[in-house]
Amino acid sequence: MPLITTLFGIIQSLLTLYMFAFIIMAILSWLVAFNIVNTQNKFVYMVGDFLHRITEPLLQPIRRILPDLGGIDITPVFAIIAIILVRDGLLPTIFQILVG
Repeated sequence: MPLITTLFGIIQSLLTLYMFAFIIMAILSWLVAFNIVNTQNKFVYMVGDFLHRITEPLLQPIRRILPDLGGIDITPVFAIIAIILVRDGLLPTIFQILVG
């Protein structure tokens, strides 16, 4: 049982970190759009590139489903909602089934 509990905690923590990656990516994109930070800075570019690489696999399928809203990209909101539903709804249910 402790292994399942530990695994459950690790998965929940990873999902929470993934959710924060979406939030940080959105904030960074606003800072770049308003020219507060510059992507020519090596560190800013590396952080933005890393966040783009880890968030895009979940955002692409959502973008294919949602209609284009012009300059507004609301796909991170749907991704965060999906992560919360999995983390707080599906994962505890699976845990309860496994533990009994």
